[in-house]
Amino acid sequence: MLAVCLGLLQVFDLAHHPVLTLSLLGLAFLWLPAAARRLELAASPGAILLSALVLRLALVPLPLTLSDDALRYLWDGRVTMAGFDPYTLPPAAPDLTPLRDDAWRRLPHTEIPTVYPPLAMTAFSIAIRLPFPLVAWKGLATAADVGGCALLLALAKRRGIAPGRTVWYAWNPLVFLEIGGNGHVDALGVAAVIGAVLCLTPRRPDSGKPEEVSPGRAALWAVAGVLAKLAPAAALPMWSRQSGRPGRFLAAAVGLVMVAFLPVVAAVRGIPPGLVRYGVSWEFNGPLFEPLWRLLRAIHAAPAFAHGLDGLKHLTGIWTAWNFLYPLLYPQLLAKALLGVGMIAVVVLSLAERDPVAGTGRLFGALLLLAATVYPWYLLWILPFAALTRHAAWLTLSALILLSYLPKIAGVPLMPWVFLAIWVPFGILLLTSKGWKA
Repeated sequence: MLAVCLGLLQVFDLAHHPVLTLSLLGLAFLWLPAAARRLELAASPGAILLSALVLRLALVPLPLTLSDDALRYLWDGRVTMAGFDPYTLPPAAPDLTPLRDDAWRRLPHTEIPTVYPPLAMTAFSIAIRLPFPLVAWKGLATAADVGGCALLLALAKRRGIAPGRTVWYAWNPLVFLEIGGNGHVDALGVAAVIGAVLCLTPRRPDSGKPEEVSPGRAALWAVAGVLAKLAPAAALPMWSRQSGRPGRFLAAAVGLVMVAFLPVVAAVRGIPPGLVRYGVSWEFNGPLFEPLWRLLRAIHAAPAFAHGLDGLKHLTGIWTAWNFLYPLLYPQLLAKALLGVGMIAVVVLSLAERDPVAGTGRLFGALLLLAATVYPWYLLWILPFAALTRHAAWLTLSALILLSYLPKIAGVPLMPWVFLAIWVPFGILLLTSKGWKA
């Protein structure tokens, strides 16, 4: 694994050497199952953690050629520290002209205000004040992720699972690439989610300790996850049921989240415009979204909906109130609306989950499959729980998902062959694997 990291450092500009980059990462993925099998028999948690730290730190010097998100993190931190509001002012705003530097020219989506929650913004602000802000930020992300690995080891111990099984996450090449190399903020949220699941998991009867869960501490971890990135908000209803004290859990979690977001909502007078833009406009590699919107286009669903609106106008006699819907009637947005209904259904069905590990993995996995945008680092939310259960489909996807970098770094179209190479093997494994049973 370390040899692969050193090889990636020699390549350095990963985006301009896609074949070599993917070959090196492929070698690491080929080695991972053998390492995991040996370490399940005998492994020191300390050695696992130290190795996880080394693998991440080894990639910190890499430039941001695969993903430029970390540049946006640091910009948002600079805007915040200068006293401006990144939720209302996009990087292209004239008011922010004095803050522009060479990194600003490389920023993605300069016309869109930030989409990141308050805890993430606080972390960005800390990094921008430190020497060498990009290295400092990657160091913070690495520290958070190694902390998540420590929590995952504690969760494995509480479940009676061999600590070596955690290397499916701790030594996963996708994870140390996206955290140490690309510095994604997901590290903070994933660590918090693992902490919440740990607090919701009762000890085994033979542990000699009380089996009670800790709903108060679980709620605090859950809040930290939501304030780092919004994805864990979908798990709050399920976690509240699993805590045994749903009222107390939800009151604490929702209350703290509302307090943290109140200044943001007040400043933008509603939902942050960056989030609205993300929900409406972003789309890439969604496993159900990509074929669904093409199907809706083929069957002329948008004109059919428009014809239905025309009929509704004649039926109700209301001629102008429905006009705002017509610009929204296009295949991609219709597909997102249908998948959004599916996401709500998945959250409702998750209330029946009793096992925090399997339930969290299953919920985040279903939400990812229903998402319109699936970048490689989105898989980090699922991998800790896939590691503990050795879920073959999701662990395999952690290798296949790297192919989704090809459209950006090699100009290869996503559809159809890259898309099929990623999702067909995963789909077969998903249908045939044992699922979320440890």
